[in-house]
Amino acid sequence: MPKYKVKAYTEEGSLVEEVIEASNFNDLMDKVKQKGLNFVNADEIFDSTAVKEEKKEKEGKKKGISLFGGVGDRDIALFCRQLGAMVNAGVGIIDALEIVAEQMPNKKLSEAVAEVAREVSEGMSMSESMAKRANVFPELVINLVAVGEETGELDKALLRASEYYEKLAMIKSKIKSASFYPVFVLIIATVIVTGILYFLVPTFAEIYASFGGALPLPTQVLINISNALRANILYVIGGIVVFSVIFKTLYSRSYGFRKGVHQFILRLPKFGDLAVKSAMAKYGRTMATLFASGVSIERALEVAGKVAGNLVIQEAVEKVKKDVTEGQTMWSSMEKTGQFPKLVVAMVKVGEETGRLDEMLDTIARFYEDEVDRTVEGLITLIEPMLIVILGSIVGGILIALYMPIFKIGELVK
Repeated sequence: MPKYKVKAYTEEGSLVEEVIEASNFNDLMDKVKQKGLNFVNADEIFDSTAVKEEKKEKEGKKKGISLFGGVGDRDIALFCRQLGAMVNAGVGIIDALEIVAEQMPNKKLSEAVAEVAREVSEGMSMSESMAKRANVFPELVINLVAVGEETGELDKALLRASEYYEKLAMIKSKIKSASFYPVFVLIIATVIVTGILYFLVPTFAEIYASFGGALPLPTQVLINISNALRANILYVIGGIVVFSVIFKTLYSRSYGFRKGVHQFILRLPKFGDLAVKSAMAKYGRTMATLFASGVSIERALEVAGKVAGNLVIQEAVEKVKKDVTEGQTMWSSMEKTGQFPKLVVAMVKVGEETGRLDEMLDTIARFYEDEVDRTVEGLITLIEPMLIVILGSIVGGILIALYMPIFKIGELVK
């Protein structure tokens, strides 16, 4: 009989892991319910080496299909919107899944949806099938689909999910646009300055050397920098590559290093403010979507923490979840962490006291989505002239240093 490694919540709200034997997924769900646990996800345990190798080979082939990355927020939004519209129109869930699978532009998502359609036709619920493909379908979508199946409002759940991911994609796009411009300009500026130092300055140095005489200090410093760059160019390039690899490795594998980077971002002028507003927009939108769909507040907090995009805020949300599970109010726990703006705490407090928490969370999401827009526009307006001034000063300083000896060419010739 197959074994499954199950993650689930106890009635007290603690996350536990158990190995359970079950003939199929439906049998597994029955056994989880009999134990009084709230199911989160499950992975089948493969004992046979041959089965393991076969599974790895299949996964490798699937990964090989998507050459340009995985499934994005816009792909998920399109999937949810199309499927929700078909279910709302009265199309059967299996037919709807098969049609959507054929229309998905993302091949990885298309194949996953086709597999879900096949398993649903064999009797498995859609949410269970999607949970087996957690690398494709986000946790929020799986939770909303599960609630939609229980309440008979799957179409509404899917349309809520599509709106959520469209807005999430918009927020991420705004953040990228705010960071792309300065990074692009800095890269171009570095290439230009390096090109001047490596190719142009040595030519002037040879001309001035033929004249003899002492060069002005700025010119001499510039020539020394150029000579050092030309003599150590391979070390400079190697150093940049090594630094990039080490940084990427530490960021992906070290939780402490990644948290330190996120803390540093939060302290940056302007960009830290943008990071907080972006996290609050994601937090509010996730909580509003899940809570309004009937997902428990504890489960909603767990998912909201994961999509916040910042480990410092994620840890704060996890503390809130722990306190809420122990019976504290959400707003008091949020205030205690010190990571949530006073406006957010105040609106959550009003929502809890009036019984309109979903409305307040939606208001928070809309407010901070608008704030992200305004902050990004303000940053771009501020950064653009600053970068032009900085780049102009650097290039202008180099050119002045190069041409200073020309103004004293008479002395140099002597």
